[in-house]
Amino acid sequence: MKMQITLTVNGDKYELLVSPLSKLVDVLREELGITGTKKGCGEGECGACTVIMDGQPVSSCLVLAPQADGKSILTIEGLESRDGILDPIQESFMKKGAIQCGYCSPGMILTAKALLLVNEHPSEDEIRNAISGNLCRCTGYQKIVDAVLDVTEKE
Repeated sequence: MKMQITLTVNGDKYELLVSPLSKLVDVLREELGITGTKKGCGEGECGACTVIMDGQPVSSCLVLAPQADGKSILTIEGLESRDGILDPIQESFMKKGAIQCGYCSPGMILTAKALLLVNEHPSEDEIRNAISGNLCRCTGYQKIVDAVLDVTEKE
């Protein structure tokens, strides 16, 4: 049995019929074709599937689609402006070499963005704490921390 849900994803409203057991990550990727959200562990441990839901970073592999009904979802695709300008956090990740293989990048960037939405000038410890739920095997994390700090210096 399917149920109807309404999602606002990156500013666009969608009405969908979904299985009650569908995960948000699957709805984003398979139903809406928004594939920047990566599927990693499927258990909420790696952070690759992080999106911002109503202002909070969440592991979309742990959110059932019906739980997202009526919510506003921001994915990595939604950070770029409609005219193609990257968000400052995306620019900083590129500038500081915080993107290597790129698999963790969408979740890491969205986690950092969520932090900056509530704390425009986080300390290094606050940044490390915020990204602690996101795994990266390429950068060693320092470049990621440097990228977030770089954005705070510009504001």
